[in-house]
Amino acid sequence: MYLFSFYANYINLKLYYKSMIKKSFELVLALLLLSSMCAFAQKTVTIKGHVKFINDDFKVSVYQYYGTGKKVLAETKVDPTTQNYKLTVPVEEPGEAFVNCGEWQDVNIWLEDENLDIDFRGEDTAKIKVKNPPFVYIRGGKNNELMNLINFMAYRNYQAMIAYSQKTYAAKFADEENRKELTMSLYDFMGDDFRAYCRFFAESYADRNSVMAAISRLDYDENKELIENTLTRLAAVSPVAKQLSDNYRKEIAEQKMRTERVKVGATAPEFEVKDIKNQTIKPANFKGKVLVIDFWASWCGPCRQEIPNLKKYYEEFKGKGVEFLSVSIDAKKEAWLKAMKEENMAWKQGWTTDAGKEVMDLYQFSGIPFILIIDKGGKIYRKNVRGEEIHQGIVDVLAGKPAQEEETTSISMGP
Repeated sequence: MYLFSFYANYINLKLYYKSMIKKSFELVLALLLLSSMCAFAQKTVTIKGHVKFINDDFKVSVYQYYGTGKKVLAETKVDPTTQNYKLTVPVEEPGEAFVNCGEWQDVNIWLEDENLDIDFRGEDTAKIKVKNPPFVYIRGGKNNELMNLINFMAYRNYQAMIAYSQKTYAAKFADEENRKELTMSLYDFMGDDFRAYCRFFAESYADRNSVMAAISRLDYDENKELIENTLTRLAAVSPVAKQLSDNYRKEIAEQKMRTERVKVGATAPEFEVKDIKNQTIKPANFKGKVLVIDFWASWCGPCRQEIPNLKKYYEEFKGKGVEFLSVSIDAKKEAWLKAMKEENMAWKQGWTTDAGKEVMDLYQFSGIPFILIIDKGGKIYRKNVRGEEIHQGIVDVLAGKPAQEEETTSISMGP
């Protein structure tokens, strides 16, 4: 159990920061795609560097996310003699992108008009491979100076969490529940700390387009005055900057409309998943009953830590008009099947054939576990609940109490 928790902390924090980048990155791309940016002429940039450790088929690629899809813009093999690489990357619109060097080595960049030099460590040569590569520094212009700062603050927090994981693993907490609570509190603190730096960056770097990367990592409603001031200052810099600012405001308005469609009290969107026998399951199958839906994945430590709670509540409310449905967003069916066998869950199980893309878009979530309670009329009663909140939600809906929204931290997914 402790070994599982130790590596779960490594993996989930890595995914947390990758997903934080991915989520805000998608927002930046979405706002760019709202309208054509006639102020920006398509061009190319050069990205080159050195990789310290390589294998026979080592590649470096540049990619972006469009919605829930991933698009590779350029890719090349590392020269086996010099261990150098060079990429010519087409740029249709200014925005965020990832440079990937082998498994688990990604650096987030601002792609616009700056040629970049980026060196990587490359293949992990350790006998026991823990995904903990060194910080990757971007050498380029002013936009990527800011990206270095954003990347470093995420990296710094990641390193702190690794140190914590090592300490708690060595200590072997007698109280596992206490360890879980402490871990989640630390996740919350790290997230708050990261966002505090993003607010500082937004105040300090409103004269460069990559400030969009900072404000896109902030909640608009909680930081409305700061974000609007930053957008106004940025818009005065250039026509391209003004287009970025205008499109951000449009995307925020559209995002609010999408979120409104899945607020507590709204009719739960319908979707279909496949069970172990490849039969279709959908929420409508449970009409007239309270339904607890758990979106999870085999690789998500907190998801699997939540399963004992779900088992307990399933047994307590069995035969009382309450049904459970677990929906895996694993990319590979084999991983889901293996985890199901290990966890031995007695209720309905489904798997999304698209790695969760449709359900994540429908229900507007980017972190798992994402658990919601649907009332007998098919309306969202509670969402993003964990532990005792699930139990209380079931008790309340059966008692006919009014719906109320709960806010709980989920572990964000990796791209």
